Amino acid sequence: MMAYVIREYKPNYRTGRLIVIIDTIIIILNVIFFRKIEIGLYSAIAIFLMGKVIDIVFEGVDFTKMIYIVSNKYEEISDKITEHVGRGITGIYAKGMYTNDEKMMLWCIASRNEAVRIKQISKKIDPSSFVVISNAREAFGFGFKKE
Repeated sequence: MMAYVIREYKPNYRTGRLIVIIDTIIIILNVIFFRKIEIGLYSAIAIFLMGKVIDIVFEGVDFTKMIYIVSNKYEEISDKITEHVGRGITGIYAKGMYTNDEKMMLWCIASRNEAVRIKQISKKIDPSSFVVISNAREAFGFGFKKE
């Protein structure tokens, strides 16, 4: 539960890693107070493995995110993402069916940490931007896995 509370303030931290850190602190305190080093070492190994499994189950193996951004300031957002994150962006012409407005939608594939930075850049430039971040199963090509 503490991991989810921390992620509210630090969304780029992985859940598995937070659980490992919290459990490690508990183990260290246990070793200090009860002086059972062997139990602490076995617990540390188990917690490390548990954290890796949690990350794989929650995020998948490749941790790739797909980001869609709809904003009137798409050029400025695109330039900042390219400059600060180093990811390429594709512009897609889109039409809002409710408003009948034609807009440019930005589409980008990035790692989990980059996705957090991209969202922050978008919201800083245009607080009214519409951002969707979803999991991408796999990404192949320049900047990603080679097949």
